[in-house]
Amino acid sequence: MTNRRAVLAVTALVLVGGRLRAAPELASGLSPDDEALVKRATDYLDRLGTASGAFVQTAADGRQSTGEFWLQRPGRARFDYAPPSGLEIAADGHVVTVVDERLKTIHSYPLGATPLSLFLARNVALDRGARVEAVAHTADGFSIRVRGGRGAARGSITLAFRADPLALAGWTVTDARRASVRVQIIRLERSAPKTADFFVLRAPTPEQGAAQQ
Repeated sequence: MTNRRAVLAVTALVLVGGRLRAAPELASGLSPDDEALVKRATDYLDRLGTASGAFVQTAADGRQSTGEFWLQRPGRARFDYAPPSGLEIAADGHVVTVVDERLKTIHSYPLGATPLSLFLARNVALDRGARVEAVAHTADGFSIRVRGGRGAARGSITLAFRADPLALAGWTVTDARRASVRVQIIRLERSAPKTADFFVLRAPTPEQGAAQQ
């Protein structure tokens, strides 16, 4: 998986920080019940401040990887993939940094250019540069599909929720070529705040890269 695709995969969450509140732009076919679910999800995400957990990521080709994550809204998140992946991804409030310890590379992207900007802002808002396209009911909850701004070229994010009690269950990122990456949250819990340095990644050393071989 390329660094870029890894960023798109995890930062759909995660599966969530801009502003999903106020009056989101909704598809005309949504029922009043569906609109109520969007509002319920919005209120939940706005209250989700500091949390941690574990995830399973399924790539478009079916390959799976696991890891742990930490959220600290506004602005900060970190995803550590379990070996042999060697990937670490963190948002420090300004940029999203991707470290690949196997390849000994480091890349950074503006936070606002990734799906994390939807989740990590001070107030969640699906109405800012995005559109709620559909709400689907599942066996244990519901999902909300959000399309990026300026047409289909931006792809979409589907956020999944368990209904009782309400909890974020994961997300699926679908790119412009209809390739999808799914992230399932297998544990989500409130956690103590981390220091700002925890969300700052640095370039791997040669020794770190060798340890992942």
